[in-house]
Amino acid sequence: MRAVIQRVLEGEVVVNGSVVGNIGKGIVVLVAFSSADDDKTIDYMLNKIIGLRIFEDENDKMNVSLADISGELLIVPNFTIYGDVRKGKRSSFVNSALPDVACEIFTRFVNQAENMLPGRIVSGVFRADMKVKIINDGPVTVLIDSDKCF
Repeated sequence: MRAVIQRVLEGEVVVNGSVVGNIGKGIVVLVAFSSADDDKTIDYMLNKIIGLRIFEDENDKMNVSLADISGELLIVPNFTIYGDVRKGKRSSFVNSALPDVACEIFTRFVNQAENMLPGRIVSGVFRADMKVKIINDGPVTVLIDSDKCF
């Protein structure tokens, strides 16, 4: 699993002209899946994302997590994060999970996030053409690749 985590003041996902999810202060996560991802990967990544100390404390140090600030989480499926451009100039997605597998993992990922942060989770729509709007705060952006963590 790969995730691009962005600290935001606001985030919104629009599908077919309609807002399907929006948040205030929190994190927008663009996430992609491989066929090797399982419940252990989901738990690891969500614990890491929710626990990342990327918000300022009273001393303006990045020392506070999403959970600490009662922030919101917008989860956006984005298979292109698994794109590999080491050869040529066109992305290869051979490491990405097939769409049906990725959809099932995405659903489990969102459900587990909702269990961890009840009432503060929204998500994009899998396989939809989404327009994602954010006001990045900082900017603060973190990349996490579970393949490099286990």
